[in-house]
Amino acid sequence: MSIKVSNLTKYYGDYLAVDNISFEAKKGEILGFLGPNGAGKSTTMKIITTYLPPTTGTVEVDGYDVEDKSLEVRKKLGYLPELNPLYYDMNPVDYLDFVAKLDGIPDNEIKKKREEMIRVCGLDSVRKKDIGTLSKGFKQRVGLAQAMINNPDVLILDEPTSGLDPNQIIEIRNLIKKLGREKTVVLSTHILSEVTATCNRVIIINKGKIVANGTPEELQARSKGQSLVTLEVKNNCDKNALSGALKEIRNVNKVEFVKDNGDSFLFNIYGEHGADLREVISNKVMQQKATVLSMQAKHSSLEDIFRELTK
Repeated sequence: MSIKVSNLTKYYGDYLAVDNISFEAKKGEILGFLGPNGAGKSTTMKIITTYLPPTTGTVEVDGYDVEDKSLEVRKKLGYLPELNPLYYDMNPVDYLDFVAKLDGIPDNEIKKKREEMIRVCGLDSVRKKDIGTLSKGFKQRVGLAQAMINNPDVLILDEPTSGLDPNQIIEIRNLIKKLGREKTVVLSTHILSEVTATCNRVIIINKGKIVANGTPEELQARSKGQSLVTLEVKNNCDKNALSGALKEIRNVNKVEFVKDNGDSFLFNIYGEHGADLREVISNKVMQQKATVLSMQAKHSSLEDIFRELTK
């Protein structure tokens, strides 16, 4: 087992940031760690990487406790934090050499490791430029290179594709998938399509608690316990009255007003699994003297699941 988190709790003063969470991440697994801002993701990652101590609970990395054996844990880890740990007055070559020495890489291997990371992360064109002058995307690539240069068993990546262009994102995704075959990767991101494309398993955390844990397919399957219809109507009606009327429909579990588009209102209508609600919804809209602009039965996406679990 590469990472084992047991009953982890973290307070900042009186503020509860992480609330008694437990999970595991295995070798050969890419774990997507999701949640809204302030949910406890970065705090959990900082505890796993020994940057912060837990208030209560334990975390182990390859069998080493992060409090009792923090130095051994750090030897196993590569970490890209949310705030990239760069020295702006150094160039990528000097910075990666410096990081390699800190990681204890033998002097006769440093050049080979550094050149491999420059190639993998696409840094050759900026290798001698001061990091402070680089674009955000290139700075992010330098941060990824420092996280991977010691060939760690465990990679903790907090928003690894932030600031990258679409081509770079695909390249980094492919690299993470390749690394995930032989390492343990924990990946935090707000780009949900990235999770679907990259991760074997997903944990969603909200207000310090784990609210979902499973493969993307498992989470989507669980959400299919109910149907979803998106409804757009012309704004020539009372949206509150229409919402109330839709809630009266048999087999409707919930009506969610999504947004006012200016000339139209958008609703999500959740119903019992297998129920085709479109005809009865259309009749109800007509009774309210509203005009249907569009209506579509949808399969729940990871984005839908995320929104429902973290509202």
